[in-house]
Amino acid sequence: MKHDILTETDISFWLETFYGKLLADPVTAPKFADIDLHEHLPRITSFWAFVLLEKEGYKTNVFEKHMHLNLEKIHFERWLFHFMETTDELFEGANAEIAKQRAKILATTFLNKISGEFHMF
Repeated sequence: MKHDILTETDISFWLETFYGKLLADPVTAPKFADIDLHEHLPRITSFWAFVLLEKEGYKTNVFEKHMHLNLEKIHFERWLFHFMETTDELFEGANAEIAKQRAKILATTFLNKISGEFHMF
């Protein structure tokens, strides 16, 4: 039986699995290929610990950190697909559902800001 996302260890394992999928996907891999995962994973773990576990410490503007990637709608679709799939494969519970809701909000907000058009996931 799966459990909910309850600890930073859960978040770290979840994100390592998720980024493995992003790096294996021919659509998203080029956008993430230059990321130093050893440096990036603690930051993204901190972000999701802030979102899901209400752990203080994350203060970075997420949107600004991704502007240089020249992302398009297809990248957000694939990112969201892998996010949902990984979350559902590994966890179930309130925090897992919150994570999926927040991911949809993030993808929608990012795409709308980048494209200047209204999209909704």
